[in-house]
Amino acid sequence: MSGQPPPAPAAPPAGQDAQAGGLRTALAGTTTRGRSFLAAGLAAGACSYILGQPDLLRVGLLLAALPLVCAAVLHRTRYRVGGSRRLSPARVPAGSEARVHLRLENVSRLPTGLLMLQDRLPYVLGPRPRFVLDRVEPGGKREVTYRVRSDLRGRYPLGPLQLRLSDPFGMCEMTRSFSAYDTLTVVPRTEALAPVRLAGEATGYGDGRHRTLALAGEDDVIPRGYRHGDDLRRVHWRSTAKYGELMVRREEQPQRAGCTVLLDTRRDAYTGAGPDSPFEWAVSGAASVALHMLERGYTVRLLTDGGELGAGVDGALHSRGGESADAAGILLDTLAVIDHSERDTVSAAYDVLRGGHEGLLVAFFGGLDEEQAALAARMRQRTAAGVAFVTDGAAWESRAAAPAGQNGAAAEGAERVRQLREAGWTVLSVRPGMTMGDLWREAGDQAGQLAAAARGGGS
Repeated sequence: MSGQPPPAPAAPPAGQDAQAGGLRTALAGTTTRGRSFLAAGLAAGACSYILGQPDLLRVGLLLAALPLVCAAVLHRTRYRVGGSRRLSPARVPAGSEARVHLRLENVSRLPTGLLMLQDRLPYVLGPRPRFVLDRVEPGGKREVTYRVRSDLRGRYPLGPLQLRLSDPFGMCEMTRSFSAYDTLTVVPRTEALAPVRLAGEATGYGDGRHRTLALAGEDDVIPRGYRHGDDLRRVHWRSTAKYGELMVRREEQPQRAGCTVLLDTRRDAYTGAGPDSPFEWAVSGAASVALHMLERGYTVRLLTDGGELGAGVDGALHSRGGESADAAGILLDTLAVIDHSERDTVSAAYDVLRGGHEGLLVAFFGGLDEEQAALAARMRQRTAAGVAFVTDGAAWESRAAAPAGQNGAAAEGAERVRQLREAGWTVLSVRPGMTMGDLWREAGDQAGQLAAAARGGGS
């Protein structure tokens, strides 16, 4: 996860844009009390004309003039106030709280009056927080804090910050907005997974992996030109004689194991909605597996049913050295906004995998019909090992109601699971209440049993 973000830059001083709307803007901010005084003053003036009572006219002028004077004074107020916002943290898992720190600074030479501070929030984060600030001395600062929480993934804008000014009599109010805003990213909930051995899986790094000649990239396999600072002991004299310039050998680096995380996002493959829906479980599971593989030194590729590489420039998230936190952040940001697709097939994902992939494939499927199950079975042939988490649609539906034909749906789901297992997948059926950690350990146990059975059959 990335560190704490720096404070948002201070917005332009509130009050500099007051001239844009003119006095008309101030009059538009007249409160109910101010409009009542104005109406009473006009009515008193009309009655004084009809009844011929000059004293009533003076009362009417006083009543009508008070809100107008308050609006004019408020319009000419020259409060110069700077504001900033800081999120702690800026990226939180769904269901967790984040703190928002607001800071207000009076940069003018005059003290302010009573101020009401309001921050604009999406409704999913809760009601808009409001704070009443008493007089702020010249050069003074005020800090307030509030909390936000969302059970739904997504990217939510916070701001702009609004400052509401009011006159002492409550006749007029004006709202002035800052320009700066921040974004809170709510990422999927993740679980820490135990290290398990899966069939066909290799460690992220190691001597058992293929090695590749590379210095600038894994595809560079020929000597390159000499660069300032290169060790002269690496000069390749035969290539130097051939090209007429110094050429150096490339250093060997271990090739890292790869893992593809496939997330089925088809809308028709899942039932229900909300934070406890099977689709949200699949998103959280995909995030947990991807982070776990990154921590183990794998190159992780995120794939959807549409064949889109959901993160990274080329779909690969590397986890070497200080890049692991950045890779995890990119992956979580991608899954924070992923949504259902309107596709009815996973053929595009199969086309991506058809090119071959030596690493591990971990798939999160929704409901599969016969055709989609056949495609998923063929995906397994393109990978060294495959683990599939298949949502048990009948079990998720029965949690809310008992639909007709539930037994038939359960039998069909069991048939799809059997079909995938025959194709070589390690398959786990996902039902409500199951945790990713338990299923991951069960996947390791199944893979170990399959490996033991294969060794026994070979002997």
